[in-house]
Amino acid sequence: MIDVQSLAMRYGPVVALDGVSFQANPGEILGLLGPNGAGKTTAMRILTTYLYPSSGTAKVDGIDILENPLEVRKRIGYLPETLPLYADMQVEEYLNFVGKARELSSKSLQERLGWVREACQLKSVWKHLLCELSKGYGQRVGLAQALIHDPKVLILDEPTSGLDPIQIIGIRSLIKSLAKEKTIIFSTHILQEVEVLADRIVIINEGKLVAQGTKRELAEKVLAQGQSAKELSLEDIFIQLLAPRKTVNA
Repeated sequence: MIDVQSLAMRYGPVVALDGVSFQANPGEILGLLGPNGAGKTTAMRILTTYLYPSSGTAKVDGIDILENPLEVRKRIGYLPETLPLYADMQVEEYLNFVGKARELSSKSLQERLGWVREACQLKSVWKHLLCELSKGYGQRVGLAQALIHDPKVLILDEPTSGLDPIQIIGIRSLIKSLAKEKTIIFSTHILQEVEVLADRIVIINEGKLVAQGTKRELAEKVLAQGQSAKELSLEDIFIQLLAPRKTVNA
């Protein structure tokens, strides 16, 4: 469903991505993990055709992001780190606007509005102005706009940022249920989110791919003598993979 090949992004002398390749399969939740500044957001912006890479490319649902970006955008729902919210609009008004921009028919739009209102738990703030919302409710509206057109692919940048524990559990449950029929990539620097949600993990640091695989596969890369994969937490794995003196093939 998503095939990333040798993506590189340079801003003058600064290398944000350096030849990164990975895949995400249909029905899979892929966690993009790395410290702040690792290149996760840059990779997502390239996949959504917001940025044009210095080199390399990617395909989404078989469509090249460089050759046909408009068709790629139709297949993607994107929740960026900075939410695209218009403060003077009501929640319903904003999502209605997004649905029309996505060229949904009147009937489909009403069905999708009802669905995202329930799925993202927005009923209590449906008529509120966006400027009146807490950060947590703003995040839910951001997720709703990513889902309004029922995309095949979801790309989520820090999807649980600003949510309280109950809201986080709800969003996790929603993401897992959506994965039954969608491909989902989400980025985070929070290890617990990846451990709970991701089927596979891609670790990026300083623009480079460090490792990728299931948690067990990553654990096997860093096992010390006498250890078993079950004994290693994701935190242990992450620290060892990013240790400067340790080199691990992706």
